[in-house]
Amino acid sequence: MKFTPQSIPDVVLIEPTVHGDNRGYFVETFRQDLFEEAIGYQVNFIQDNESKSAKGVLRGLHYQLPPYTQAKLVRVIEGSVLDVAVDIRKSSPTFGQHVAVELTAENKHQLFVPHGFAHGFLVLSDSAIFAYKVDNYYAPDHDRGIAFDDKDLVAGYDKLDLSVWHKIGKLWYSLVSGKYCLVDYEVE
Repeated sequence: MKFTPQSIPDVVLIEPTVHGDNRGYFVETFRQDLFEEAIGYQVNFIQDNESKSAKGVLRGLHYQLPPYTQAKLVRVIEGSVLDVAVDIRKSSPTFGQHVAVELTAENKHQLFVPHGFAHGFLVLSDSAIFAYKVDNYYAPDHDRGIAFDDKDLVAGYDKLDLSVWHKIGKLWYSLVSGKYCLVDYEVE
């Protein structure tokens, strides 16, 4: 496995080694010892989640407040997504900056998103199956979100054609701008 810190070094791209031949392939998608050596600390993942979404669906940007913050290890099983992590740690020198990477079933890359980040993705393919590990359980009373187009947190979703928006989801309070924002959009 290759571990590459991104422009925000706490966010790490993981490129697993794929062993393939005419029969198919084998890939080790997670190995605790190598993972912890690469990021420099212990993470205890306690739950695996999976979602399937249609083309153009935008999920995020989500985060949970302390003490229920979550670190995530995300990957795509089918299709492709633009995956985005936004640094929301107010004391961080990279506060408000983001990392955006394309994760696909073909490249098998994964992204580690540590505590203190909002996370979301946009489905680029006809559909996508997205899988992720988390180190804390979902806590609805601590769940928050940031609009993808928050002017203070431009998060790399420039591939969206805003003229095709047709359904708008929940209202969330914006961390930075101090106003209510719309998240969990769905586009055609």
